Amino acid sequence: MRKVILFIAMSLDGFIADTNGRVDWLAGQQPNEDDMCTYKEFIKGIDSVVMGWKTYHQIVTELSSEEWFYKNLNSFVITHHDIISNEKITAVHGDVCAFKESLKKKTGKDIWICGGADVVCQLMKQQLIDRYHLSVIPTILGDGVRLFSKVEEPHKLKLIKTESYNGIVDVIYEKR
Repeated sequence: MRKVILFIAMSLDGFIADTNGRVDWLAGQQPNEDDMCTYKEFIKGIDSVVMGWKTYHQIVTELSSEEWFYKNLNSFVITHHDIISNEKITAVHGDVCAFKESLKKKTGKDIWICGGADVVCQLMKQQLIDRYHLSVIPTILGDGVRLFSKVEEPHKLKLIKTESYNGIVDVIYEKR
């Protein structure tokens, strides 16, 4: 069965964006090094990407305004905003957990949850994330958009793998 994988970068102190929502600090310790090495392997097992409105909006307005960055994936945006679905992007209105369950039942590769914190929080409340692939960036922000909010019960995980490159540490956990 398809896995739902949170693959996301965060600061050492657990933030996915600064207080202004910016992610320009997402890099390793050497500016010209390749920070995408684990992403390149990860994406081979993915055919669907799910994100919230803020992540989508940041991609299309700041990070890749000329071309949809995930053109080779089935892209789904969880939103209450009126965005028009097209051949590359499907707007999903309603419960992210119910949508995730219906998507997981379809045939295909794994499903990537790429952001944001609101989508992650909703899926975590229902314990619907199968794998956590966290890239810890060597930066302490002190404040910003926290990846994990308060949970009602502990989420016990099992360490699958660690890897480091350019000062970034990837940790991969699965549910126990």
